[in-house]
Amino acid sequence: MPTRWPATIFGAWMVVLAVAFGLQPDLQGLLRLVAGISAALALSFGIRRSRPDDVKPWWVLAGAVLLSAVGGALATAPAFIANWLTWLESAGVALLLVAYAALAVALAGFVDRRTSSSRDRAGLLDALTVTSGVALLIWTFVVGPRLEGSAATGWTEIAMPVADLLCLGLLVRLATMPGRLVAPGYMLGAGVVALLAADVGRASGFGHLALYTAAGLAALIPSMAELTRPAETPPAETSHARLALLGVAAMVAPTVLLVKMFRDGQFAGLTVVAALSTLMVALVLARMAGIMASHRQAMSRERALREASAALVSAADSEAVGLAVRTAVAQLIPGDVPHGVVLAIAIAQSEPQSPEAAAQAAVDRATGTAARLVTTRDVDWAVAVRLTQFTRTLRCPMVLKDRPGGDPLVGVLHVGAPTWALLELQRSVEVLAAQVALALERIALGHEVARRNSETYFRTLIQNTADVITILDDEDRIRYASPSAVGVFGGDPTGALLPEVIHPGERDRLGDVLAAVRGGHQLEQQLDFRARGNRRTEVLLELHCRDLRAEPTVAGLVITMRDVTEQRRLQNELTHQAFHDAMTGLANRVLFNDRLRHAVSRSTRDGSVIGVLFIDLDDFKMVNDTLGHAVGDQLLIEVAHRIAGALRADDTAARLGGDEFAALVENVNDPGAVEETANRIFAALAQPVMTDAKPLYAMASIGITTTPEGNDADELLRQADLALYVAKGAGKNQWRRYQAHLHNEMVERLELRSALDHAVNEGHFLLHYQPIVDLPSGMAVGFEALVRWHHPKRGVITPDQFIEVAEESGLVLPMGRWVLEEALRTVAEWRRILPDGHTPYVSVNVSVKQFRESGFVEQVRTALAHTGVPPQSLMLEITETLLAKDDERMWTDLSVLREMGIRIAIDDFGTGYSSLGYLRQRPIDVIKIDKTFIDDMVTGQQPLALVSGIVSLAQSLGLVVIAEGIEDPGHREVLVRLGCPLGQGFLFSSPLGPTEVLAWLRSTQSIAV
Repeated sequence: MPTRWPATIFGAWMVVLAVAFGLQPDLQGLLRLVAGISAALALSFGIRRSRPDDVKPWWVLAGAVLLSAVGGALATAPAFIANWLTWLESAGVALLLVAYAALAVALAGFVDRRTSSSRDRAGLLDALTVTSGVALLIWTFVVGPRLEGSAATGWTEIAMPVADLLCLGLLVRLATMPGRLVAPGYMLGAGVVALLAADVGRASGFGHLALYTAAGLAALIPSMAELTRPAETPPAETSHARLALLGVAAMVAPTVLLVKMFRDGQFAGLTVVAALSTLMVALVLARMAGIMASHRQAMSRERALREASAALVSAADSEAVGLAVRTAVAQLIPGDVPHGVVLAIAIAQSEPQSPEAAAQAAVDRATGTAARLVTTRDVDWAVAVRLTQFTRTLRCPMVLKDRPGGDPLVGVLHVGAPTWALLELQRSVEVLAAQVALALERIALGHEVARRNSETYFRTLIQNTADVITILDDEDRIRYASPSAVGVFGGDPTGALLPEVIHPGERDRLGDVLAAVRGGHQLEQQLDFRARGNRRTEVLLELHCRDLRAEPTVAGLVITMRDVTEQRRLQNELTHQAFHDAMTGLANRVLFNDRLRHAVSRSTRDGSVIGVLFIDLDDFKMVNDTLGHAVGDQLLIEVAHRIAGALRADDTAARLGGDEFAALVENVNDPGAVEETANRIFAALAQPVMTDAKPLYAMASIGITTTPEGNDADELLRQADLALYVAKGAGKNQWRRYQAHLHNEMVERLELRSALDHAVNEGHFLLHYQPIVDLPSGMAVGFEALVRWHHPKRGVITPDQFIEVAEESGLVLPMGRWVLEEALRTVAEWRRILPDGHTPYVSVNVSVKQFRESGFVEQVRTALAHTGVPPQSLMLEITETLLAKDDERMWTDLSVLREMGIRIAIDDFGTGYSSLGYLRQRPIDVIKIDKTFIDDMVTGQQPLALVSGIVSLAQSLGLVVIAEGIEDPGHREVLVRLGCPLGQGFLFSSPLGPTEVLAWLRSTQSIAV
């Protein structure tokens, strides 16, 4: 809604209520209440829309309006209600008086907010003077006559004009504040004046309606927020209008006396008239005293500025100028007010300014010498730290429009002090800043003239400079050498030929340079030459040549030499650090990419083959986690040396980061040579690496690509990375060469990963359960939970098609949590349906990443608690590779789970680490023999002996054995004969859904307990 419409609608509504108020005397109390509520709502709407800095005065004003409306309604209640409730009128009068007090508090709040930054004593005295005059008129012509007829006059008719007078005084104080009074202020003023006029004329109802209307309209004007913001305009000198107003107020007392004497010849109440007249005269005298004090202060500031001008004229340097400025500000500021002064002088900077500093300087040049109040934290940080105790700072640029030195901005004068003091100081500081700018410019010009006219300056400069300045004659003989030549060459080279000073290998090049300079050619600025320096050491000199043979004072070649030996050494070190790995000394990623691009360009021109090898150490994180980073660094350094040693001199070895290395093979005739390089690297890494902890074997995977597969550096890098990924997936410690179909396989893998991520978030998984039976009896004792992915296009997918991607991407963690919780919910449902004591347990596969996740034990405990499943009904299956891990926290977690009653099983036993010794050291309950051993058990003696040995070992260790993948009755018979107690496989049942399990159980024999 446009901003003017709420005020228009409210004003029209109040006009309607005012008309009804005049036409319906019997409904005046109700109409007054409605008008007050409407005004309060308008005030609330305006506060929420305009959001003033301080809402308290506005809310107090809304409370005053509501109190006035309720009090007026009670005081003018109908006769039949007033006769019944005799206290209503007294209560209404009391609320009206409280409303006047609240109105005064609201106006006082506006005054307090507007005067928080200013000490306008003159405005306060002016307001008191005008209010006293109005009070005299009201006393003489309103209150006095009403007191004479006190027998018929209620005390409220006297109290309310007096209260109006208090509000009028606060209103006049608000109007006499420095700065422009916004429209809402005029609105409130009109309402208070109307209320006073109505109370004087005994028509207070209409006066209160006028106040409600004015308050509501003031709040609905967007500029209402200005009434609660401090006025930042300095107090102005007394204007003709204010002096006229004071004169009129001072004439009120004599005028009243004349009217009383000559109109009705009465002299009653002259005591009050005399007292008020005395008060008014005293106020006028106080005002005049304030004017005189202001005049004395102005004279004091003028004297301080004159003294500052004299001090600035005699100042010889910037320090003297700063002292004069600080002294002047201390004299200008009143009393012992705390203050701070910072004189920031502009200097030429070799580096560009920051955008913020440049923008601030542009504003300073545009404003000239006009001072402005800014927040201290917004000035330059070097200035802000010295004025941090002040919230506001007076910033006065020192600008000379026609400055001969160029930039008109000489500097900036900053003064920190309380805000009210800064407002009074603003004009004086501007004058002082102008004088400081002239003084600084005078000092700078004087120094420049002295510098240009002093030969001593140039002589001192040459004699003390570190550069060697020489003048050569036409025979290249040194005619003049600056004193610094002794420190560089170990002696004075004057009289010697310059080529004799330079290293013999550089003399021919030096002769060409000198001939070119004499021929008028402009040479490059930096020319480095080797020379024999002090103590016969070799130094590197940077030479600058200039032909000044035409200058009569020089008449020769000026050769400036600078010892840059240490500088070039540091530059070379920094360059090496920028392009080499700090730990191994190999090329880093930046240098490797640069050499690869150059090699590709050369390969394109001459048709040679280049190869890129990406080398990644296998299981390096395990070294850092178990043996520490120091041992890991030793391993990386040795691997780097061996990789570099396996390459040719033209090849490049690089460390890309962490345990990732790369090799660039150049100038070979066929891709087979690149593969031979990979084999040499494997051979170099075959020997153990001796570390502080123990000997380690560095196994690596290598991805290879060559230019026949790619003609672009970025493409070769992508292909080598993809080939490394394939080598990792193929079993590690081997190399793979990039092939075109790998790209499509990677795209499919990425698509599978994306779809799997979506499936995890949307819950597109389901669980099937395969029975674990007692082999002799065939009765089910438990079920293994097997996850399936219900793919929207490919249907139901088994884990072997997606579990590897889930492991790599980390999606196995949320998937594993869901499998555990869903399996336990299913077991809980079985326990509810099946008879007590006949419920099978459920076996859930857990990945290594789940065990490494912090809080896994608490996760299992929470899932059991939520589903109500006892721990004995859950078995967790882990992979055999966990037996090789020395992660004590993980084995501690397994022990905690086992103590809870959960059984721990080793899945696919015999295919992984296969260390039987760990079975008695780890918290294991069950081992599951892999299907590959079961398949060959009937036809081969070795698998049969292995299965028999596993069963016997498990029985001796007290472990339960489960044979997996039983598909033939012969397998079952052999296992029963060997003493294997449990088994699972398609011989008994394929994986079933949750409800199919119940049907399968009912169709078979009773479940084993």
